[in-house]
Amino acid sequence: MNTTPYGFTLAAAAVAAAFALPAPSEARVTRIVIDQKQALTGQAVPYETLTGRAFGELDPHDFQNSEITDLKKAKRNAKGKVEYIASFFLVKPLNMSQTSGLMWHDVPNRGGRITISSDLRNSGDVGLSSGWQGDNAGATAVPANADSLAPVAPTDNEWVKTPVVAGVTGDIIGRIINRSGLNAAPLNVMGNPIPYFPADSANNAGAKLTTHLSETINGKITEGETIPNSDWKFCGGGTFAAPLPLTTLPVQVCMKNGFDAAKLYQLRYKVKDPYVLGAGTAAFRDLGSFFRYAAKDDFGNANPLAGGIRWSIIRGSSQSGNFTRHYIFLGMNEDQQGRIVHDGAWPLIAGRRVANNSRWGQPDGVLELYQMGSEGPQWWSAYEDKVRDLPKRGILDRCKRTGTCPKVVETFGGAEVFALKMTTSWVGTDAKKDIPLPSNVRRYYLPSSTHGGGGGGFNEAIADTGVSCPGNNWGRGAYRANPVPATQLVNRMRVALREWVMHGTPPPPSQWPTLGRLEDVVNGGDDDRGHDRDDDGHGHGHDGHGHGHGDHDKGHHHHSHFQPLLAEPNMKDMGFPSGVPGVPSSVFKPENFIFPVFDYNWGPDYDHSEANGVPTNAPPPIRHVIKMLVPRVDSDGNEMGGVPTVLRDAPLGTYLGWNLTAGPGDGAKFDGRPFHAGQVCDYIGGMIPFAKTKAQRLAAIHPETGMPDPRPSLEERYGTHAGYVAAVKKAADDASCKGYLLTGSEPASDNTLPKCPGTVPVGFPNDWKVLVDAAIASNVCNQLGDGGRCNPAAAP
Repeated sequence: MNTTPYGFTLAAAAVAAAFALPAPSEARVTRIVIDQKQALTGQAVPYETLTGRAFGELDPHDFQNSEITDLKKAKRNAKGKVEYIASFFLVKPLNMSQTSGLMWHDVPNRGGRITISSDLRNSGDVGLSSGWQGDNAGATAVPANADSLAPVAPTDNEWVKTPVVAGVTGDIIGRIINRSGLNAAPLNVMGNPIPYFPADSANNAGAKLTTHLSETINGKITEGETIPNSDWKFCGGGTFAAPLPLTTLPVQVCMKNGFDAAKLYQLRYKVKDPYVLGAGTAAFRDLGSFFRYAAKDDFGNANPLAGGIRWSIIRGSSQSGNFTRHYIFLGMNEDQQGRIVHDGAWPLIAGRRVANNSRWGQPDGVLELYQMGSEGPQWWSAYEDKVRDLPKRGILDRCKRTGTCPKVVETFGGAEVFALKMTTSWVGTDAKKDIPLPSNVRRYYLPSSTHGGGGGGFNEAIADTGVSCPGNNWGRGAYRANPVPATQLVNRMRVALREWVMHGTPPPPSQWPTLGRLEDVVNGGDDDRGHDRDDDGHGHGHDGHGHGHGDHDKGHHHHSHFQPLLAEPNMKDMGFPSGVPGVPSSVFKPENFIFPVFDYNWGPDYDHSEANGVPTNAPPPIRHVIKMLVPRVDSDGNEMGGVPTVLRDAPLGTYLGWNLTAGPGDGAKFDGRPFHAGQVCDYIGGMIPFAKTKAQRLAAIHPETGMPDPRPSLEERYGTHAGYVAAVKKAADDASCKGYLLTGSEPASDNTLPKCPGTVPVGFPNDWKVLVDAAIASNVCNQLGDGGRCNPAAAP
């Protein structure tokens, strides 16, 4: 009998799947076309990739599609259905009898195609990457041959052709930042084109172009002049005197007198032909259902995975993680036949819901002023949003009613707190108490990390070159790149989620900074499918027992000594040390520091709870600036309350979830983009290294405090290279023994054994050994001339 390494009998799975297969007429995917097959190397058994397109249709009167904005206004076929076409990319064993039965349904980030990693292929897993972002712009542009029923040369990205409501117009805004000179400037969102054309590109009557002299992070604007319509025009490039025709995105603006980089230019203008973006969300659902359950399409084309998929996990990172949350909120994890589509869900570094279900939506938007994405419930459990006067809702509401909630693992870090509006999902809009975490959700916070994690390694001499700020032409960061890696946590959760979904094995306990005791917040009164149940009143954790915040918070679980690990975002309340080199106190001012959630008034035709409908206010007035909280930090300025993380716990500096946008006074790090200087650098983190020796630390006098760097030097902390390696081993053992680090039984390169040896699944890394070996080989107090000492001039 052919079985997988995980004990799933494929023959039994095939029988079970056959009973679940719907009739072809029921499938919402009506046809698949395979455009290309290729062999894939890098794993133990033969794999292949299949690139193709799925043709599908939606019933605008079906209750499960009722939340899709403008679906009823879209063009219909002869059957009264609305059509879409979506790209897909399958990664599968050549012989499907060798599959584990698990499919990873990856959500592309801005069209980027995803191939599942070799460790998952060595486990026999299947990968599906499919389009959802239907704005037809940038990397999600729909190819000209999308409609072909014959195989065509495929593109390298994922896309979905969604319906267009032709002839409809409305007002939106576009913003041009840090541009100078006479050349045309694009109307972009996150570096990608705003996906709508002007209603009349030859006529700017009715449009309004104004300048902003300054904008604060908390939404205070100093307006400048309004540019006369005679002094600018829509164009496709060129200059005002010699404009190029506007035929393709991005829409550009040509200015008679050119742009001034010290000003922001905000354009309100009328656009046409909105996309039915929510049809892309439904397409993602339908493809996930088809490849999991169907035998063939309506035209007899076989499902290449038929009978081989027993479990499915939706996974998305950053923008696509926001989509994952949005998808669950809409109830899309239930297919048209009432079945669960994905048993597991993994939104990585994502704290909001993507703007993919309103007219004129811009799914590429992230956090900048007047961008959607934080409307309605951002939290899993039901919470009454009194600040914004919205009803008691939660992301899991719809799937609870149908029993289709997935098992959720969410992972994120410091940048998501300081820039991507994460903490409202923890404490709501009033920030008074923790929102309970349901038992089908696990939450893991990577402390003091940048967006997506840093490059890792143990390096005492990271180059002081600054980093690029993401966003709409934002600027450049003044601090070094933050190296704290997400790699080891992601590796551990990749194993944990597949074991939870396939075998019911509980993942490690959730860990994140809270206002109250962590054991009182987890298991928010639900069972593992999200159904409400009676709480036992004992504050039990997900693993059946209470737990605290780990060593960062040792003793805090005792009532008399408990101190919240979330604080107001200012230097004093956070506990951030004064006098850290390069950190001015001004960065902690509300106008510079943390990106808040804005309570926008998008107009009466927009549902601010559902985040759907038609926004009519451009720009929208700000009704409230939502209070945000941040993690407290230790005496080094490193965050407390997350999962044990080796580089954070054996630090070489202060690791920040934020960075400072460089200005003219920052020398070579300033790149000529001044508008956001002195404010946080969008969603990128930073690092401020410790001095190597005590003498160097004492010589680093801060201009505001007149005092030396308060953080002990490497010499004072570790003394020698061997002392640092010992600190790394201790931190790695701590993370390993608590279940947050993949650990095998092999010794490190110096023959040290792990304190808590275990078994690593085939194909996955032994991260305990990886980290310890890297520390042994590192340059920490181990550079040429160091002699293994942090201060070679000091007596041994």
